[in-house]
Amino acid sequence: MKPIVATHDVLAPLPRLLVEPIVRSALLEDLGRAGDITTDAVIPTGARLRGAIMAREPGVVAGVDVALLAFNLIDPAVAVAVDRPDGSRVERGEAVLRVEGPARSILSAERVALNLVCRMSGIATATAALVDAVRPHGHARIVCTRKTTPGLRSLEKHAVRAGGGANHRFGLDDAVLIKDNHIAIAGGVRPALERARAAVGHLVKIEIEVDTLDQLDEVLAVGADVILLDNMGPDTLSEAVRRVDKRAITEASGRITAATAPAIAATGVDLISAGWITHSAPILDLGLDLA
Repeated sequence: MKPIVATHDVLAPLPRLLVEPIVRSALLEDLGRAGDITTDAVIPTGARLRGAIMAREPGVVAGVDVALLAFNLIDPAVAVAVDRPDGSRVERGEAVLRVEGPARSILSAERVALNLVCRMSGIATATAALVDAVRPHGHARIVCTRKTTPGLRSLEKHAVRAGGGANHRFGLDDAVLIKDNHIAIAGGVRPALERARAAVGHLVKIEIEVDTLDQLDEVLAVGADVILLDNMGPDTLSEAVRRVDKRAITEASGRITAATAPAIAATGVDLISAGWITHSAPILDLGLDLA
């Protein structure tokens, strides 16, 4: 089966070294101690299958290479051709990838492949909805958060990129992000910032969350690389962006949806972060249909 070459730029796949342990673990969880006893009992050893993972609703695809790996880890004899690489938009009834090979192997890998590609494509689709919503209203980029499924962060953040978004920090060691609880325990904005600046290296970025314009003024007096403007309405955000005056990167957060994002983007913020695109995005409905 010859692969179909995409005619547009697509997102580079995640390194196999990173993805394989995740997919292998998912397959081991599903196969358990005795393997796929249903398929082994019902499907003859030599049976072959040809099919395709089809889109049952429109959306943005992510996780195609992850699904491909699920089939190939079960059986390298399964041939897979990609019709819609990560980052592609699909309509209902379009093929995402096609499989051909031993029927037992394809059926045993089917659920893990679909679970991962449906989950990742749902995140990509949700991200794309926000990206589309803000595009006419400013330069803001949509970014994710650390509100990801444990063990799947690398996949889910890849899906955000497939949807046209960008990634926030990957973990607690990426950058300093001083939140409201840090500020409260440290004794205020200034001591929190000063302690952070003294503790980390010169290449580490420092971001701090503020809830009010008064807190923002405190931050500007000390300095930070990024300022997280949390749960502010558009008018307050506009004033905050004016006060920052490009002295720091500005990020807006707080229950942002496709309906509210345009007004937030119009304030001039640089980033809009949304946790729900990874923790609450519905899956994109994809299914394996036999040819």
